[in-house]
Amino acid sequence: MNKLKIGVLGAGHLGKIHIRCIREIESYQLMGFYDPDEQTAAKVSEDFSLKAYHDIQSLIDDVDVVDIVTPTVEHFPCASRALRESRHVFIEKPIVATPDEARELMKLAYEANVKVQVGHVERFNPAFLAAKPYFNQPMFIEAHRLSTFNPRGLDVPVILDLMIHDLDIVLSLVKSNIRRVHASGVAIISSTPDIANARLEFENGCVANLTASRMSMKNMRKIRFFQYDRYLSVDFLDKKVEIIRIQDYEPNHKGPFDLVLDMGPNKPAKQFVFENPPILPVNAIKMELESFASAIIYDDIPPVTIQDGIDALNLAYQIMEKINA
Repeated sequence: MNKLKIGVLGAGHLGKIHIRCIREIESYQLMGFYDPDEQTAAKVSEDFSLKAYHDIQSLIDDVDVVDIVTPTVEHFPCASRALRESRHVFIEKPIVATPDEARELMKLAYEANVKVQVGHVERFNPAFLAAKPYFNQPMFIEAHRLSTFNPRGLDVPVILDLMIHDLDIVLSLVKSNIRRVHASGVAIISSTPDIANARLEFENGCVANLTASRMSMKNMRKIRFFQYDRYLSVDFLDKKVEIIRIQDYEPNHKGPFDLVLDMGPNKPAKQFVFENPPILPVNAIKMELESFASAIIYDDIPPVTIQDGIDALNLAYQIMEKINA
């Protein structure tokens, strides 16, 4: 099988992680990378013994796949250029900087008839993968994504930097249109919100409450899901899943930590059953890049489509508009 020739645009912190992962994926042949910072390019080229291209066009000319790991404001110029050359595009989240750019990118992708995948990496988080079989129409969702201060993310509001991960997760699970959005946020150290909260009300009755902060004293990436007869807690940071299932009381099937709930006179008792599904150790970034190669090779739909990326971006902008109002 011929390998897919791939090049990376952007060799910062995340770009270097992508380079390492691509090198471990059999389906790819890493041709090189481009970074506009000459010092960064020289060091990465030396550290990885990898070709540093001197311009974007030269890299695009040499590859089948362009992996875009640049700052968000550069996503659209890089992706549109690659799509006009009919190259497959993997693009980090958020897909682009504005909804207008997103609409234009969708048009270019349709015309190019190539594959586009968005890097919403939490879809491949081992804890989320372990929890997925247990989801059944969650009706209340509470997400907390808190981060200690890092100047790397200040080019975009916290909604586009952090909350967008959870927006994508919620939209992937709640198959319903959004009826109403409430939001508030505060700028503390940058010119845009550094702490934000959003309440999403869906037409099917589901409510999602999301909080994101890049000014926290500790890191947290946790989402709690409530659905009929089940509660799920997914810790994306520590890679843990806790499931509490409610079922009819079965004296002969009571675990040492299960709790029995008295439902009142003439009503059968219930019991809480605690479960911790096994977490398989996977590299989420490597897995998403592998999935993109598979989508190209076997002409499948990428697991995180360009429409998924645009939906998350549009919702993020709805939230920011509410905050600004």
